[in-house]
Amino acid sequence: MLDRFRDRPWLAALLIALTAQILFMVHLGRPDVLMFDEVHYVPAARVLLTLDHPVNQEHPLLAKEIIAAGIALFGDKPWGWRFFATLAGTATVAGVFAILWLTFGRLRTAAFGALLVIVNQMVFIQARIAMLDGFMGAFTILAMAAMLWAMRARTGRQTRWRLVLTGVLLGLAVGVKWTAVPYVAFAGMAMIVVRLRNARLSGKGWASVLSSRNQPHWPEIATIPALLIVGLVSIAVYFVTFAPAFFYAHQPLTIATLLPFQIEMWKLQTEVLAAHPYQSQWWSWPLMLRPIWYFYDQDMGSWRGVILLGNPAIMWGGLPALIACLIAWWRGGGLRQLAIVLLWVASLAVWAIIPKSLGFYYYYYLSGIFLCLAIPAAFNHFGKGRWKEADEWFAILALGLFIYFYPVLSAGPLAGRMAFAHWTWFMSWR
Repeated sequence: MLDRFRDRPWLAALLIALTAQILFMVHLGRPDVLMFDEVHYVPAARVLLTLDHPVNQEHPLLAKEIIAAGIALFGDKPWGWRFFATLAGTATVAGVFAILWLTFGRLRTAAFGALLVIVNQMVFIQARIAMLDGFMGAFTILAMAAMLWAMRARTGRQTRWRLVLTGVLLGLAVGVKWTAVPYVAFAGMAMIVVRLRNARLSGKGWASVLSSRNQPHWPEIATIPALLIVGLVSIAVYFVTFAPAFFYAHQPLTIATLLPFQIEMWKLQTEVLAAHPYQSQWWSWPLMLRPIWYFYDQDMGSWRGVILLGNPAIMWGGLPALIACLIAWWRGGGLRQLAIVLLWVASLAVWAIIPKSLGFYYYYYLSGIFLCLAIPAAFNHFGKGRWKEADEWFAILALGLFIYFYPVLSAGPLAGRMAFAHWTWFMSWR
């Protein structure tokens, strides 16, 4: 089936993205009340529409601006709160397709990864709720795709504009949530590592790393100007996202208070918070020891639930896939598999380092998406001979589990108050 799209990968990506968008929008109005952290961000978006005063100051403004735009377009109701989150989910699916296509050049691998993102369950849930992480994830994934696109530019002009796009997307990601900041650094580190490797393989001196001459990746631009483009553009875009705050009727931002306000945000984000029943430690997230019930109550005449729980096939199966990627790299498979492993490790290590008093499973959101890169990467390397069709069987398993969990992912009507027990395999899932 994929053969007909071999020369038109963009069409395959478009069809997959359209499928994802339709899936994310089905029954988007369930539940028809605020759930979980929507109680923070939807009221903040309502106030933002009035430009009255600052609220929810521990996070930047962009996600709340996007939610406010949805309310302005579709009304103060579930579709208004959540519609743009569905677009973020679809953009994430398309971004993963682009990353895998640009990395491996195989339509099968790219389509497989995009399918895994659709059914990894975390993306589905965050695409149907007015929270921050879905938007942050979308901009971060798209920025990674843009960085790879710039890497494969053919002219200096293409390189520069694609790096500008990378900086814009990274700035938007940080404008949603500060946890995207490390990915700005990761982008710079990736360029330096690739150019160091190119210098070693070509036998050139280390000075060539900084040069713009004869660069096979990000051509016709020197390393320091390239890093400055990404860094400075991302910083500028980040600060532009605060523009509405300059027009508050009460306590507006000013040029003089913009930087001090960042310090206040840092203080709010690092303050010690009271214990929460759904809190969990970063090391527990890959094992899915403590998922989160975003909603479980009577709504629209039935008991309904929404549990943030990753697809077991992907979340648990992704861990041996990471090991397989390491083996592939060790056997001379190149840096591609290693880069994906390091990306997953870094995404989890961030939470082990930053001074947050509480952790929650949804912090694993980006890491879960990176597993949807690792699994196709592993099958791309080892899926040969009798294992040639193994990725199809894995996709069927992941899809089957998604269908099994769908009632408690989509707030579908349940049999009764205790119906959740059917899907909670372990006591810690309750």
